[in-house]
Amino acid sequence: MLVTVRVKPGSRKGPLVEQTDDGLVVHVAQRAAEGAANEGVAKALGAHFGVPPSRVRIVRGHTSRVKRVEVDE
Repeated sequence: MLVTVRVKPGSRKGPLVEQTDDGLVVHVAQRAAEGAANEGVAKALGAHFGVPPSRVRIVRGHTSRVKRVEVDE
């Protein structure tokens, strides 16, 4: 399944996945440095969808706040 998410790095709410009118918003505590926020996104989405983080892959937007993510169920 492909999902578009908006990431909020460095959030005090994180890790949290919210459903909004625009899609999923992922709040992660990690900062956007050296891929730390991307790892946080994988962990948060894995927990949200009930899959291991290794089954969550960022397809597009590695350096952007808007990402296209593939989740293998």
